[in-house]
Amino acid sequence: MIMTPEVNRILYGGDYNPEQWSATEWSEDMRLLGEAGMNMVTLNVFNWAMLQPDEVTYNFEALDETVRRVKENGLSVCMATSTGAHPAWMARKYPDVLRTEFNGMKRKFGGRHNSCPNSPSFRQFATGLVEQIAEHYRNEESIVAWHVSNEYGGTCYCENCEKAFRIWLRYKYSTLDELNHAWNTPFWGHTIHDWDDIVAPNLLSEHFADNYTMQQSISLDYARFNSDSMLENYRMEYEILKRYMPDIPVTTNMMGLYKPLDYKAWAPYLDFISWDNYPQNDDSPARIALNHDMMRGLKGGMPFALMEQTPSVSNWLPQCSLKRPGVMRLWSYQAMAHGADTIQFFQIRRSPGSCEKYHGAVIDHVGHENTRVFRECAALGKELSGLKDRTLGGRTPAKVGILFDWNNWWAIEYSAGPTRELKYVDEVLNYYTAFHWQNIPVDLIGCEDDLDRYSLVIAPVLYMVKPGLDERLKNYVKNGGHFLTTFFSGYVDENDRVTSGGYPGKLRELLGIWVEETDALPPETENAFVYGGNIYPARTLCDLLHLEGAKALAVYEKDFYAGMPVLTSNRFGEGCAYYVATRSSEAFYQRYISKICDDLDIRPVLETPDNVEAACRERDGEQILYLLNHGEEHAEIKLPFPASCLLSGKGYAAGDICALPPKGVALLQKRQL
Repeated sequence: MIMTPEVNRILYGGDYNPEQWSATEWSEDMRLLGEAGMNMVTLNVFNWAMLQPDEVTYNFEALDETVRRVKENGLSVCMATSTGAHPAWMARKYPDVLRTEFNGMKRKFGGRHNSCPNSPSFRQFATGLVEQIAEHYRNEESIVAWHVSNEYGGTCYCENCEKAFRIWLRYKYSTLDELNHAWNTPFWGHTIHDWDDIVAPNLLSEHFADNYTMQQSISLDYARFNSDSMLENYRMEYEILKRYMPDIPVTTNMMGLYKPLDYKAWAPYLDFISWDNYPQNDDSPARIALNHDMMRGLKGGMPFALMEQTPSVSNWLPQCSLKRPGVMRLWSYQAMAHGADTIQFFQIRRSPGSCEKYHGAVIDHVGHENTRVFRECAALGKELSGLKDRTLGGRTPAKVGILFDWNNWWAIEYSAGPTRELKYVDEVLNYYTAFHWQNIPVDLIGCEDDLDRYSLVIAPVLYMVKPGLDERLKNYVKNGGHFLTTFFSGYVDENDRVTSGGYPGKLRELLGIWVEETDALPPETENAFVYGGNIYPARTLCDLLHLEGAKALAVYEKDFYAGMPVLTSNRFGEGCAYYVATRSSEAFYQRYISKICDDLDIRPVLETPDNVEAACRERDGEQILYLLNHGEEHAEIKLPFPASCLLSGKGYAAGDICALPPKGVALLQKRQL
């Protein structure tokens, strides 16, 4: 369970902001929430200006009335701290709370993500507000979780941040000699002789553009510092809340694969992970599932809370396309299939004004239940209520781990070469998708996580090898594990300094290869290789490598490096290490991963037709299978085991067909033979 032990059902609801509406709508809201089968609301996300009209005054009357009303209607509360946007009076009287942008522009009041994380005034007033809220609601029994701030994000480059950066660097490096070595400051005469000479890396200093920097090590450290600064803000609120209500879990809503914040470093300080799922219009089911699995992986496979999704339309996309009938239900169950124990929406009622007034909501501007979206939400609410606690706490039985590391993400995309086309998440997605469409469960893991629980560990573009990781990988493979990595791996240490002695650096012995050169191909250019009797493209980067104990599985077909290895395997102790020296096609990844999994006896959850996803969660020896038809055609799945559908109540014998309409869902509980 991710909430308090008393919560024995799927929490279903979302962000509720009655302060944006007049009192005449409030009773109708309660009726409609009941009609939709909802049992929880998130309150108080952006109410700082309402709660604190000046430095010394706090007023909880309106929030008290909302809490009373929702509690009387049987709703639980996820209470937010409201520190996601500071009030106007604070910006006017204490301008140090305002951020400075990447281009050096000092902000004025407005927007959100607008507070400097290292502002003394912001920290003073934020902790003061949270202290007041926590003390005021310490005995409120309807609160089942605390929600700190909202979607932490962005970066600040003000003088307060610059000063805090210097302190952060002193703590990390201790001496300027160590810092100068780590940053390779003799390059372009950047040697630092005084801590006060260090400035924030932005367009005023080290950057040509956002991801294009002259001094990668400085920019990499600033990315770490920014993530740590916001984490420190979160932790100061967390500690206050736990002092007043130690048994109530605390979280903040994350944003999936969000680059600026190292969520893996944040995870130990969240009682449970929560996140907001807003796919782009063209995101594949695998891309959406990757985000879910990333969130589940942050705390070692612990279930997470889906804190926000839209029931119909996201208003910030270039084209605000509607979710087609059935898609909201389908994506809700996909979240559950990958670890969600709650289904929440932003928002309950559409705002009457400002930039989110056309963002989707359970209750539309028309104000009644006679809409397609409301009917879909109510139907889902009825289904979730019927499930009770059957799906709560289930874990994913994965034999494959994909290593994902924010420091690698930052460093790769700051790198001045070998290509600006290389995107870290894209490379991870290439491999993840191959498992997803074969219905093979995957855990997203970090550099410090246990490797021995997996038969196969994959680390796409493991450019940065952190201290000790190479030895952990060697021991893992030596003891029977299987490890796969790719081009542009093993190049640098944690400070983005090249590991001398030839690529792939500290991974060279494990992989049994030496990479002499790398050819960067323009988007319209390809090489090729033959694998398993089929020819596949070699794109983006092509490593020119020599075997040092490894075995070549395929070679390049063209150019002056025709005949050089492109796929290799290397026996190492009881296990094997694989290397893929180029980027290829979806067809290749499917074929290659399928072969490795067959060799390692890693089996899919279930064989399904194209566009039907099968996922599994286990609890107390019981398996629940989720069948999700992402396609536009009816699908039929032959079941090799007897099962009962938890949604329809239908029973199946082994060999029966489970039929799914387009966007259809089935939750199957396996029955014992």
